[in-house]
Amino acid sequence: MTFAVVGIIGHFSKTTLLFFIPQIINFLYSVPQLFHFIPCPRHRLPKYNKEIDKLEPSNTVFNKNEIGFIGKIVMWIFTKLHLVKWKEDKRAIVTCNNFTLINFVLIKVGPLKESTLTMILLLIQVFSSLLAFVIRYPLASIFYDV
Repeated sequence: MTFAVVGIIGHFSKTTLLFFIPQIINFLYSVPQLFHFIPCPRHRLPKYNKEIDKLEPSNTVFNKNEIGFIGKIVMWIFTKLHLVKWKEDKRAIVTCNNFTLINFVLIKVGPLKESTLTMILLLIQVFSSLLAFVIRYPLASIFYDV
């Protein structure tokens, strides 16, 4: 909130928005669940596995016949782009990960300790901030009215 207020009051909202790239990506990735195209459980954070002492992606379980046309299109796109971990049994019961950036990192990298996952997420934010600086300063003539 503080960054958003400073960006708006300081008249550099586009620049401030660049620093929220991971949060924007997380929102876009979460849209199918947030708008209930795919069932959205109450808690979408990763789950802790005591046996291996690591975090694993949390899942949602639903009947494939319960989702509508838009949900089926979204899931087809996400599975083709390997953005979800999708398992379907013979009775059309689907198990897939919840759509958050945290769970996405876990399905791509595998189970991780919380400290390692935190470092990866912080690195994503740092690289996104560096990208924001590159867009804002060296490439300003392309993206901004100078």
